[in-house]
Amino acid sequence: MDTQIIVVFCLCADMLKSLDHYEDRQCQMSDAEVMTTAIIAMLYFKGNFSLASRYLYEQRYIPKMLSASRFNRRLHRIAELFLTLFLRLGETWKKLNEKSVYVIDSYPIAVCDNYRIRRSKIYHGEDFRGYIASKKRYFYGLRIHILVTEQGEPVEFFLEPGAFSDTSALGLYNFDVPENSFITGDKAYNDYTIEDVMREAGIELMPLRKKNSLRPVPAYMTYFQASIRKIVETTGSLIERLLPKSIHAVTAKGFEIKVALFVLACSVNFLW
Repeated sequence: MDTQIIVVFCLCADMLKSLDHYEDRQCQMSDAEVMTTAIIAMLYFKGNFSLASRYLYEQRYIPKMLSASRFNRRLHRIAELFLTLFLRLGETWKKLNEKSVYVIDSYPIAVCDNYRIRRSKIYHGEDFRGYIASKKRYFYGLRIHILVTEQGEPVEFFLEPGAFSDTSALGLYNFDVPENSFITGDKAYNDYTIEDVMREAGIELMPLRKKNSLRPVPAYMTYFQASIRKIVETTGSLIERLLPKSIHAVTAKGFEIKVALFVLACSVNFLW
C-alpha cells in the first residue's frame, strides 16, 4: 500500500506540473495531495474520504490534512483535474494496446434500493430507473458507459441516467482511438448508420449481431467477439469490487464525482 500511495502522488504531482497548474501559496495542502487522498479513498477505503484522510494524516503522508468540509470544497473545485488524469492514463493504455482492439459496455450504479426511490433526494424522475437484463431487475441511478482496451484498461467513459439505452449512448462516444482500430460490444450496439460513418473514418465498429441482422458475420467472428467481450465484463467486476454497498453522497454532483473517481481508481489499478 505504501508504494501505491507514493505512485499515485507522483502521478498527480507530475501531471499538475506538466499542466503548469497554479496554486495559491497560502494553501497548506496541495492539489496533488487532495487528488491523492481522493484516489486512495477509492482504492482502499470504499470511497470514504474521512477514513482515507485520517490514515494519510496518521501515517504522516500528508501532515497538513484539511478538515472534512474544506476537503470536500477543494475536491469539487478540482474535479476536472481527475478527468484530465483519466485521459492521460487512457492515452498510455492506447499506446500499449498494439492490436488496437477495444470493447464497449455499460454498468448500472444504483443510488438507492428500489423501495427507497420515492425518498431519494439526489435524483428524481423515471429517467433514472433502468433495467438490468442479466439480473432481470430494475435499479435507480446512473449507468457508466465505458470503452476499454483488449487488456481491460478504461480509455473513455461517461455517465447517463439509468433509463438511457446503450443504443442511444453509442452516438455519445468520442471514439478517440487510432485509425484501423476494431471496436466490438454486445447486441445492443447495432446501429448501421454509425458503423458506416466510423468505417469512413477508418474505425471498424462491429458489435455482436442479432439473429435477424441484415449484416450477419461468420461464425469465427462471432466467437472472437464473444471472447473479447468478456474483457469488459472483467473490468466491470474490478470497478464493482471497489464500490461500497451504497455510495454516500448528499448532492447529484457529489455522487457523480465519486462514481467517476471509482472508474479512475480502476484505471490507476492497472499500473500495478
